[in-house]
Amino acid sequence: MIQLKRVYEKPSRKDGVRILVDGLWPRGLTKERRSGEIVAEGRGPSTELRKWFGHDPAKWKQFQARYRKELGEKGDAIELLKQKSKEQTVTLVFGARDRNHNEAVVLKRILDHRK
Repeated sequence: MIQLKRVYEKPSRKDGVRILVDGLWPRGLTKERRSGEIVAEGRGPSTELRKWFGHDPAKWKQFQARYRKELGEKGDAIELLKQKSKEQTVTLVFGARDRNHNEAVVLKRILDHRK
């Protein structure tokens, strides 16, 4: 099972393994608030792509295509997440305010499709 949650929301036992998919640690979040997050190195969008997108919904379709391409080059990282989600609940956590237009949404769709 794969879930999505903002990193600023309170962790829950139902979250299972919490994996941060952002390329950067979210602003204002202290180490004490990490509560078991695993930084998913190499799974967030590149700095160039992240800056280009800027969470602009008008760029959403292009962002998805570009991010999928980047993720395609990181097959091992995706396979590891897919395997974890078969073994236990995985919550992909993200810092974006927009719950519908962010890298975690794209990643979840990819993982759901590959099951």
